[in-house]
Amino acid sequence: MLSRGLLGSVLVLLGGLVVSTLPRSAPILEVEALADLRGAEAGRMLGLAVVLTGLGLLAAAWLRLCREVGTARGAEREEAVGLVRFATVLWSAPLVLAPPLFSRDGWSYAAQGAMTHLGISPYEHGPSVLSGPVVQAVDPRWMDTITPYGPVPLVVGDQLAGLTGNPWMLVIGHRVLALVGLALLAWAVPRLATWTGVDPALASALVVASPLMLANGVGGLHNDLLMAGLMAAALVVAVEHGWAWGAVLGGTAAAVKAPGGLVCVAVALVGLPAAATLTDRVRRLAGVAGVSLGWLVGLGLVTGVGAGWLAGLAVPGTVNTPLSVTTLAGGTLDWVAGLLGLGLAPATLLGVVRTLGSGVMLGLLVWAALRRPTGDRAAAVGTAALLMGGLVVLSPVVHLWYLLWVVPFVATLRLSRLAVTALVAVSVIAGLVAPMDSSLHGAYYAIVLGSMIVAILAPVLLWTRGARERVERIATAHLPGLADLVPQPWQPEPWQEPVRVPGPRGGASVAGRPTDGAQLSGLLRSFR
Repeated sequence: MLSRGLLGSVLVLLGGLVVSTLPRSAPILEVEALADLRGAEAGRMLGLAVVLTGLGLLAAAWLRLCREVGTARGAEREEAVGLVRFATVLWSAPLVLAPPLFSRDGWSYAAQGAMTHLGISPYEHGPSVLSGPVVQAVDPRWMDTITPYGPVPLVVGDQLAGLTGNPWMLVIGHRVLALVGLALLAWAVPRLATWTGVDPALASALVVASPLMLANGVGGLHNDLLMAGLMAAALVVAVEHGWAWGAVLGGTAAAVKAPGGLVCVAVALVGLPAAATLTDRVRRLAGVAGVSLGWLVGLGLVTGVGAGWLAGLAVPGTVNTPLSVTTLAGGTLDWVAGLLGLGLAPATLLGVVRTLGSGVMLGLLVWAALRRPTGDRAAAVGTAALLMGGLVVLSPVVHLWYLLWVVPFVATLRLSRLAVTALVAVSVIAGLVAPMDSSLHGAYYAIVLGSMIVAILAPVLLWTRGARERVERIATAHLPGLADLVPQPWQPEPWQEPVRVPGPRGGASVAGRPTDGAQLSGLLRSFR
């Protein structure tokens, strides 16, 4: 299991060197064999196949890991959390050295850090003001746009640029920062799971070691991973050390990326007594907002980068992504309006639906702040999951890595078996399709090949008979109370002989055997 996942990560690294965008001046491009592979369409398609094979091996190893930790009993459960963390470190290690995979965002981070180091505000200028290797791999789409990120990644990028001008080394430094978020998740998720009464080891596996996390969070090198880690830590710290410290971490999450600040609603509610009055809610919400916003603004002032990132919040919305429900619905309505000859300007209904989505999200935020339970740890996890899930559904732009905002909170809720099965399937598929997001840039044959490989891997991992049984065990093990009901294979002692006793309808059964599968299924259904 561990070696299979490690092999998968190595294959992702090797294939990524072929398919990923690299600076023209990168020394590794002087390797003739690599240059030949990158220069030929067949070579690039081979690299994509290697990446997808590696992701398939990672997914298979992860499913095995989830099954192993889900069946742990007693004291083994504490060891199972350690196993999940060790597997995550082992499988992530090869990806630390990789270039940004499946997205060019990491190269933008490096350029923005270099700009900050040179005293050029990324809130006023795009990377195009620079020249040289540090901007050679930046996506042209973002060369003239300001950054939407808070002061934390810019300050870190500033410090890294003071140590080296090598863009690849700058990228590795930013990936280490992302791994801080992964470490925070590894620390916080077992605690969140304990609050809600689910298996901490399995919840950890579902979050930190999944193909979704490894492909998009670690390999893709997105600030969203650090933001998610800070959000989960904020909720835990609010309970264990007080709401003010939770608000500080919530403000820090927003200082990475603005959506991270939504966790402050859950931070405010969890510290209140049960059935708190409306006045108590408003006072606590105001206190948390004051601390988190004060910390956020203070970070900008102390570090010298300011609060100009507010002007950049609209930058992600300048693109249309098919994963955005509001964008898909608005675009469809515009298309229908065109067929009907209504004479509307392009993207008219798209803008209307996006605006409605933002309004609904604002209403959801207010409702959660004023109506969600107080003083309840499990309910606070649910509040965070509700707000982050609502934001992903209603956002005008959604990428695969936005799922990292939601999974740490959803995976620690008490879910039905169907919901856990869906979470497992989404994690596998979102990991497998990561190379298909933006890294192919319209390469028709590579897209066809990649889609064919994913279409083969996904059923093998999720829908064959053995795969379905494995996923069913994972889903059942998510709630420890149900997992303990799963029968273990009956093994008679050497001195024992099975005793045949008359069974129903003239059959026979073996005395001493645990409940059979049919009886267990009925028993589990009674718990729904």
